[in-house]
Amino acid sequence: MEPSTSAVSLRPLGRSDLSVSPLGLGCWQFSRGSGLVGRYWSNLEEGDILDIVRVSLEGGMNWVDTAEIYGGGKSEQALAYVLDQLKSEDSKGKFSPMIATKWWPLFRTANSIPSTIDERIRCLGGRSIDLYQIHQPFSLSSIASEMKAMAGLVKAGKIRYVGVSNYSAKQMVQAHQLLQQHGLSLISNQVKYNLLHRNIDRNGIMDAAKELGISIIAYSPLQQGILTGRFHKDPAQISSISRIRRLQNGMDPKGMERTRPLIDSLEKLGDKYNVTAGQVALNWLIHYHGDTVVAIPGASKVRHAKENIGAMTFQLTKEELEHLSDASWAALK
Repeated sequence: MEPSTSAVSLRPLGRSDLSVSPLGLGCWQFSRGSGLVGRYWSNLEEGDILDIVRVSLEGGMNWVDTAEIYGGGKSEQALAYVLDQLKSEDSKGKFSPMIATKWWPLFRTANSIPSTIDERIRCLGGRSIDLYQIHQPFSLSSIASEMKAMAGLVKAGKIRYVGVSNYSAKQMVQAHQLLQQHGLSLISNQVKYNLLHRNIDRNGIMDAAKELGISIIAYSPLQQGILTGRFHKDPAQISSISRIRRLQNGMDPKGMERTRPLIDSLEKLGDKYNVTAGQVALNWLIHYHGDTVVAIPGASKVRHAKENIGAMTFQLTKEELEHLSDASWAALK
């Protein structure tokens, strides 16, 4: 589905004054094929990155999500470069998105948070960081030390709000309570969440997020492409996927057969709304829990960016949302 010209409805990100589109642009794929996790993606050309960012922001996305570990800053730099290129077209401010990025904790202490923030800002071309997130909970410091350091960045005017990623319910609540001691709130927890990965609906994260007013930022919202239905339509494509990725995502014959009824439901609703199965899956994600969940689908091609935007231009009914939820749980048995 092509992006609609109608305005995308915004929603608050946690208990903050940030109003965000339900979908933001995930920028892991801009890592330029480098670094520990950046090698997951091929090196996109600058022209392709520019077109993807332009289409995403023109279509109604108003925020982007990147990270230090994405190519060791290369994703941040690529994003900053193309935003600089788009400045001449920015009379209405549509190419000045809110920026979320992340500090990488592994083998580091909380002292690294303030000592590396200027490098993050430099990689982002001097832009403000609206949401700064602890990328995962494993480091050489306590959550208390990290939240104290993050609060210091807010008070120093280096960042606006604090988020976390991959935190358990207990860790998320602890981080929130610690920030409150500094007069702040935890705004978000970025975790894997989609119709085929609903751990947070069972492990307390979703319940705690709703109770505390913390937004869930869902990554991997299409379960590595399975929810688009392309692997069910053409199983031969599975052979080109790495073995570990196949195992992690249930892409064996039994797993594919178990998920087929869900894919069929997505496709039927796609036919009703004249959209794709993947767009229906994204629409479920951003509406099933009200305003609690926002998502960051990536885009390595312009057509992916257009599809992401199209997912925000319609809304499933309450009955359709529940039907997909039921089909989802059945696929996860």
